[in-house]
Amino acid sequence: MNAINVIAPYRYLGMWVFDDPKVGLVQEPFVGGADLLIDQAVAALPDAAAGFIMVFSGAPFPGSRFHLKWQREDGSGNIYLSSEFGSEGWLCPALLRYFERPPMDIHIQVKARDGATAAA
Repeated sequence: MNAINVIAPYRYLGMWVFDDPKVGLVQEPFVGGADLLIDQAVAALPDAAAGFIMVFSGAPFPGSRFHLKWQREDGSGNIYLSSEFGSEGWLCPALLRYFERPPMDIHIQVKARDGATAAA
């Protein structure tokens, strides 16, 4: 599994979704508060709804701006806390397409397709 992963979320039918054919995902939705965390993280990105770049890893990396901390299992997924936004989001089992087990920390960078990054 990659140490640093990249996806390109976009809005579809009013929801944040992403495609990643290399791991067998098409229009995989973010729900359970993760969608609201994305709204906050991309608020400064131009035209984010048309698609943006999300880089993420279980370890800090240069340019990462947001941090999610594992809180607990919830159903088939896991709840993570964003200290930047003071709220939680649920990540579904698709997380395990990128990590062998749910990581304790997820470090994230969001960028516009033109390369501009969002401020924390």
